[in-house]
Amino acid sequence: MASIFTKIINGEIPCYKIAEDENYIAFLDVFPLRKGHTLIVPKKEVDYIFDLDSETYIGLMNFAKKISTAIKLANPCNRIGISVIGLEVPHTHIHLIPINTTNDMNFANSKLALSKEEFEAIAQNIRKFL
Repeated sequence: MASIFTKIINGEIPCYKIAEDENYIAFLDVFPLRKGHTLIVPKKEVDYIFDLDSETYIGLMNFAKKISTAIKLANPCNRIGISVIGLEVPHTHIHLIPINTTNDMNFANSKLALSKEEFEAIAQNIRKFL
């Protein structure tokens, strides 16, 4: 059965897309810790990040690096934090989160409640810097 991310990749479920190429997609997390919280997902559906072949893994990191630069320019912060948890969706994904303190990456924190318009504006702003 296809993961929710595969359904997003296939256009079956909408997303707030930041960027996409033939192997990877970046879109806003709909349960963000901070404005600009983005997910980076390989189009190849592999559950565990370290089960990716080396080429896909390196490509994923390079794609994430490119997107993180745009996120940081769009959302001034000290850093872009990176997290790979991988338990909530059985499809490799990276969280990129604009942070000022380590607490900004605490997944136990309340998630932001943003409107469709806010998500669209955030995505558009990040895309400006790609």
